[in-house]
Amino acid sequence: MVTENLEEVEEKIQAACNRSGRKREEVTLIAVSKTKPVSMIKEAYGAGIRVFGENKVQELTEKYDQLPSDIQWQMIGHLQRNKVKYIIDKAELIHSVDSLRLLETIDREAAKKQLKAKVLLEVNMAREDTKFGLMPEEVMKFIDKVPEYPHVLLEGLMTIAPNTEDPETNRQFFCALRKLSVDIADKNIDNIHMGVLSMGMTNDYEVAIEEGATMVRVGTGIFGKRNYALDKNTR
Repeated sequence: MVTENLEEVEEKIQAACNRSGRKREEVTLIAVSKTKPVSMIKEAYGAGIRVFGENKVQELTEKYDQLPSDIQWQMIGHLQRNKVKYIIDKAELIHSVDSLRLLETIDREAAKKQLKAKVLLEVNMAREDTKFGLMPEEVMKFIDKVPEYPHVLLEGLMTIAPNTEDPETNRQFFCALRKLSVDIADKNIDNIHMGVLSMGMTNDYEVAIEEGATMVRVGTGIFGKRNYALDKNTR
């Protein structure tokens, strides 16, 4: 099932790239493997997937030890400060930075490991009460503080759009995030690169690609339905 689903997802990604005049290699597919067994991840790995996203620190660390070392693990869920130390040298990218206190903790733990942690800033573009992330108007003030944390590299932005049956309704949020990314890049701030736009999930990743997504997070579309009650921020 996983292999067949991946083929369908790949076709849709390619079609979205074609529609928007983009190259396929500009878009990274993140297979969101939350709650899924190692066996399913191995099937996706066998089909060529090397980037996997997890929402929970414990799951990421457990799977990290059981699966091939060339997998790029991404921490895409809300991250508590007291758990940063467990994934600081395991997560290739942390998508969900939403406060200076979290950024400070990441910087401190990265310094202990003598590495630079790659992170994304989570922005609540749709202003949903049930979602984490900075409000759009808070972003620029936050950005000005980033150079104070030398062991962090801010690689771009992430957003979780509303769960809707009509993906077109989320185009406005993807477009706005891309414009915000451009505004930040224009500031030319040290240790801020804006090369990554992580946006789009199973229901709307094609629209997100058309609006400039460089990473799409697809779980259900690859692995099938999960228990939504366990986590409301991934679909």
